[in-house]
Parts: sequence; structure tokens; C-alpha cells
Amino acid sequence: MASGPNMTDPICLIKNNNELLSVNQEALEILEKISQPVVVVAIVGLYRTGKSYLMNRLAGRNHGFRLGSTVQSETKGIWMWCVPHPSKPDCTLVLLDTEGLGDVEKGDPKNDSWIFALAVLLSSVFVYNSTNTINHQALEQLHYVAELTELIRTKSSSENDGVEDCTEFVSFFPDFIWIVRDFTLDLKLHGHPVTEDEYLENALKLIPGNNPKARISNLPRECIRHFFPKRKCFVFDRPTHDKDLLANIENVSDDQLDPKFQEQANNFCSYIFTNAKTKTLRDGITVVGKRLGTLVVAYMDAINTGDVPCLENAVTTLAQLENSAAVQKAADLYSEQMAQRLSLPTDTLLELLEVHAACESKAIAVFMEHSFKDDTQEFQKMLVEIIKNKKEGFVLQNEEASAKYCQEKLDQLSKTLMKGISAGMFSVPGGHELYRRAKTKLEMEYCQVPRKGVKADKVLQRFLQSQVAIEKSILQADKALTDGQKAIAEERARKEAAEKAQELLKQELQEQEQQVAAQQRSFQENIDQLTEKLEKERANILREQDKMLEHKLKVQEALLKEGFKKKSQEMNAEIQHLRNMIARNQDTETSWITTALHAFGREMASVLFSPSKLLDYIVKGVSSLYKK
Repeated sequence: MASGPNMTDPICLIKNNNELLSVNQEALEILEKISQPVVVVAIVGLYRTGKSYLMNRLAGRNHGFRLGSTVQSETKGIWMWCVPHPSKPDCTLVLLDTEGLGDVEKGDPKNDSWIFALAVLLSSVFVYNSTNTINHQALEQLHYVAELTELIRTKSSSENDGVEDCTEFVSFFPDFIWIVRDFTLDLKLHGHPVTEDEYLENALKLIPGNNPKARISNLPRECIRHFFPKRKCFVFDRPTHDKDLLANIENVSDDQLDPKFQEQANNFCSYIFTNAKTKTLRDGITVVGKRLGTLVVAYMDAINTGDVPCLENAVTTLAQLENSAAVQKAADLYSEQMAQRLSLPTDTLLELLEVHAACESKAIAVFMEHSFKDDTQEFQKMLVEIIKNKKEGFVLQNEEASAKYCQEKLDQLSKTLMKGISAGMFSVPGGHELYRRAKTKLEMEYCQVPRKGVKADKVLQRFLQSQVAIEKSILQADKALTDGQKAIAEERARKEAAEKAQELLKQELQEQEQQVAAQQRSFQENIDQLTEKLEKERANILREQDKMLEHKLKVQEALLKEGFKKKSQEMNAEIQHLRNMIARNQDTETSWITTALHAFGREMASVLFSPSKLLDYIVKGVSSLYKK
């Protein structure tokens, strides 16, 4: 639906029965109806830290995601709430509330890691919720981020050595927000006030030393710095110091909350509404609700089969579904536009082909807009073939409509002539001349009929051929003519028939040439639009890779400044890998764009021109003209 659903309550998206994670089909059906881009905010953190309350605030409600006042976790699995975006009417806000990490009642602790990984994969903003302070213990509790390299792959190739995956995580990972609840400290470092973001960045500085304890402590810090280029921090005071109110906070009015907490909560919500980006995949692919549902299924299928969720595989699955739908959407648009704009029969074939060219251009544009990762142009080729067949269908309908209309008009106009023949009107001396005048009058009246279409001459020729024997009979029976005059009349009739046949052949040849020209235009239109799309995709890729490289260089520089020279040098492999990718994409002569266009051009030629019936027609037509 255009505006997205306004759910009154959240629904479970991924169920967790402590043994197996599974997708809720009802939630997928809701996502299926969202055609808008989605801004996905996922929150994770230890259980009983107030995650659900914040998500309810983002939804503009006090009630929704379940809260609890006991030590028992309320949320199981991942719950979803889709609401209209309060400041971006063209987007839907998707809120994902995850079950608390570290719940002692869980049957399978591994589920925490998968919940964490899924929140990263599905969100455009990843919120980590903790309490009191960002200290050594808080970072140790965030060990899940260090496990992401084992739980997520970017490429399907089994030969990945990890460098490529780690390098490319930054290209699709969400923005990172750390929320510190019940914060009681002063935001100061070395006696000077600092911002919340500076507080976070200071906490993420690596601990000096190369001992096992330092390495373990630094691992989550390194992962956050490496994988999440955009980071933000919010600290919150306690909502209230009244324990009874705190236990029933979803029923507490704003005026009963601490004013400082209210301000902090409002600032957080305002930041999300203003700055949270639309969910995108690599290469700038925008995620709408339906696509998000497909990703959920793809990731869950991988997890439940014992595999690791792979972004490339998920995007491939998504592309197959989306591209098939894009072909259908484009083909339907072509049919609708042709039906609306054509009034059959058209006066000429060229008129129809010009309408076809305009409709085809729009259809290709729709396909380009809704398709992605059609790397071998399999689906575009499919669309080319479908439109070609549909066009041929319209050409046939046009011919049939013209033939029918012309025959009806000719039947009406020839009634007087046919009655005269039946009544013997021309079986008199001088009858042949009378017949020729009547036939000429009929032809003139027929020629004056407007918009007869492409079969006008063919239908007339067929009628005239049916009159040859009748005219010959009338001629031979005309006693007013000598044998010599009859011979001259016969020769004249044969010459006129030959001239009309040659004119008809010329018309057919011209139409076949117009068909070839139309196929050539179709070929060029597909190539032009594909070129434009590939160039945009290439530009997006280069921008992404430049951002990735810039981020890696900043991380490397920070490591060097902090005294971690060896770690800084270890990043050289990732940086060089990125530079190699950028260099390959900047090489226009050997780029995949050129390769793709050449391959698609060959495929297009096979669809449009081979076997080349149109060219065969032209060759035969030209040969026939020369024989004349």
C-alpha cells in the first residue's frame, strides 16, 4: 500500500522457542503490503534494561511493545511495529524490538548471537541499550559484535579468507547508536566537559598492551570502530526515582517523569526521525517492506539450515523475485499504454510503430526502476522478447482490424456494382465501358474512406482480382468492340493489375523496412537505458568504495595515533583490497559495463533479428521488384 500500514500493535516477526528461530507468516504478509522505502530501527541489549519503552516512544505510544517490572524477560524473538514515519511521508518506520540478551532462562545461548546478527542485518539504525556507564564490563557484554565476522558473510564464495568480508561489512552495516540508561555520572574527561559522542569515542579507545586480557577487551572496541562508521551516543537519567512509578512506567504520564529524562527521550526520538536513513543494501538498493520480508526469510532459511546468512545470496534471492515482478510490471504497462494510445486500425504501420516506441521506452524505464542485480541481463532480455511478441500481436490486431473495416466498406460500396452485374446491366453493347466507369467510381469512393489502415490496398487488390474474370467475360461479350479493341483492353487491364501489384509490393517492402527500423530503435533504446543504469550503478559502487576506503584510512590513522602501529599495519591488506576494487571499477576499457553491454547486445540481436524474417522479406521484396 502506498502509505504503509498503520499497525495498532506490534506483531512477532521472528519467533524464538529457545530451540529454533522461525518467521511469523502474518508479519511477512504485513511487510508484503508496504511498497514504501523503510527506515528500520532495531534495538538490542541486556534484558530488563528498558528497550521496549524507548521503542514505544518512537511509535508515539505508551503501550505497544511489552514492558515488564520483574526480572523475567518479556520480549521473545524479534517483534515488529510498522508505523507511518512522522517526518518522512514517503517512508514507513519499522521498529524492531529484540528479546533481552543474556536471559538465564534461555535454552540455547546461541540464539542471542543470531538475534544480534539479525538486528544488524535488517536495520538501518542499530541501537544498543545498556545501563549506568560505558565501561569495561559494558563492552564485555557487547561481545556479540565480535562474533559478527563468524555469523555474517558478504560473498557466497567459499574461498573468502575473511579479508573481503571484513572490508565490505561497512558498506551495508547500519548506523550505530549506544544508549546509556540511568546515567548518573558527569560528562567530563580530565576535568573538561565532553559531549555524549565524545564520551562514546573515548570509551572505544583501545587499551594499551598485547596481553590476552587487553586483546579480549579490545575486540568489541575494534569491531565497533571498524564496522560502524557512523556512531552516536545518548545518555538518559532515570525516568523517575519513584520505584512504584518505575514498575508501572507505561501508565505514567509525561508530567510524572523527570523533566531531564523527558528532554533526553525527546532528543533521541527527534534524532531518529530526522537522521535515521532508509534501509539500503549494497550498490544503493533501496529496501521497501516487501523486500525486507524477503530478506528476513532468506536469512532465517540460512540460519535454520545450519548455514551463515550471506548478503550476496539474500540479494540474489531478492533480485530473482523483484526482477520477475519488474518484467511483469513493465510488460503490463506496455500493454496498457498501447491499448490506451492506439485506435485500431491505424492509418499506417509507422503510426503504430511510433506509439510502440514511446510505450516501449516507458516500459523499459519502469523495468530499470524496479529491477536490480540483473547482472547477466537475463530479465531485460526476457522483457525484450515479451514486448517484441506483444508488438507483433498489436501489428496483427491492427492488420485484422484494417482488413475487416476495409472489407465492410468495400462490401457496402460495391453493392450497386454487384447488383448491376447480376441484373445484366453490363451485358449490352458498350457494357465494358459502363463496367469500367462503375468500377473506377467504386475505387474513387473507396479511396476517399478515411483511416482504412494498413490493409486498404490489399483488400482492394483482392476485390479487383475477384473481378478479373467477370470483367473479361463482359469484355468478350461486348459487341460494340472489335477484336483489336478487346485485345487492347485486355492488355491495359493486365498492365493496370501489374502496376497495382507492384505498388502493393512496394508498400509491403516499405513496411518491412519500417519494422527493421523499429527493431533497431528497440535495440538502441534498451542499450541506452541499460548503459545509463550501469553507469549510475558504477558511480554508486565507486562512491561506496570511496567511503569505505576513507573510513578504513581513518581507523588506521586512529590506531597509529593511539600507538597501535602493528594493528595499523595489519589493516593494509583490507585497504589494498579496497584500492584494487576501486581501480578495477575505474578502468573503463575493461570494466564490467563494457562487457555487459557487449554480451547483452549479442543477446538482443538474437531476439530481435535472428532468425531474420524481416530481412528475408526485404531481400525477397527487392528481388521481386528487380524482376519486374
